[in-house]
Amino acid sequence: MLEEVERWLATRSWSVTDRPLHRILAAKRATGQSVSVVLPALNEEKTIGDIVSVIRHDLVRQVPLVDEIVVVDSASTDRTAQVAAAAGARVVHRDSILPRVPAVPGKGEVLWRSLLVTTGDIVCFIDADLKEFSSDFVSGIVGPLLTDPDVDLVKAMYDRPLGGAAGQGGRVTELMARPLLNMHWPQLAGFVQPLGGEYAARRRLLEQLPFPVGYGVELGMLVDALHMVGLDALAQVDVGVRKHRHQDGQALGRMAAAIYRTAQLRLARGHLVRPSLTQFERGPDGFEPRTYSVDTEERPPMAEIAEYAARKVA
Repeated sequence: MLEEVERWLATRSWSVTDRPLHRILAAKRATGQSVSVVLPALNEEKTIGDIVSVIRHDLVRQVPLVDEIVVVDSASTDRTAQVAAAAGARVVHRDSILPRVPAVPGKGEVLWRSLLVTTGDIVCFIDADLKEFSSDFVSGIVGPLLTDPDVDLVKAMYDRPLGGAAGQGGRVTELMARPLLNMHWPQLAGFVQPLGGEYAARRRLLEQLPFPVGYGVELGMLVDALHMVGLDALAQVDVGVRKHRHQDGQALGRMAAAIYRTAQLRLARGHLVRPSLTQFERGPDGFEPRTYSVDTEERPPMAEIAEYAARKVA
């Protein structure tokens, strides 16, 4: 491991217990910074309500850490929007944000658009499929941003059990993202969960970053933030254990392809030879090919969007 990464692990890798809630709150009052929590959601009616309820109870009512909870609904066909609203979140539908730019499917698309409908100086992203959710996921990653002005982006790290086995989750991380980062961006080799969907950042950084529209958003954001603000402005916090709904192998293959595409563009900004992925499923006549397109689109930095600039002026 690079000496720089070893030093970073010692100085920018923390536990949620390192910053008690009263210290975080004192820093929030002293700096006057506001905090937005964003949950991108697609058909998550089983989990979204509990997550919103925990955040509201622990970090809005009991302790005034979070200023707004926004669920951006990505065209759900279940009761995600109704359940989230009943739990106390403000629900915004993806297609209603920046309607002049037609929306495309993808997590990164939703995160990008969320900047237009939130106001926090610090924006905290939380996946909507988490089970047994703890508000430590929010306070843990927001804490360093409120207490340390030199930190611009914080990722959560955690154990990811799979089928009862500890630490076996995160298969795309281990098979795709970690090798890519170690070989091409070794400064980022210290991140335990580089693809994790729980992270917080200063708005002033997020609005300057391009957003891959799909699953490559986390890797792209990490790499771009490294180049924009440097390793010492990035950090991670151990928040314990993350339990969530796991994808099947073929879905993970499509996710891996999107992540590789994101890395490829950042390595060479070159031309994709074939922006698609063929997988196989057994049918009545043997194995049948199924070809899926790989996300090839990225949204520009939000600071370049006229509607966002007009909102800031207003």
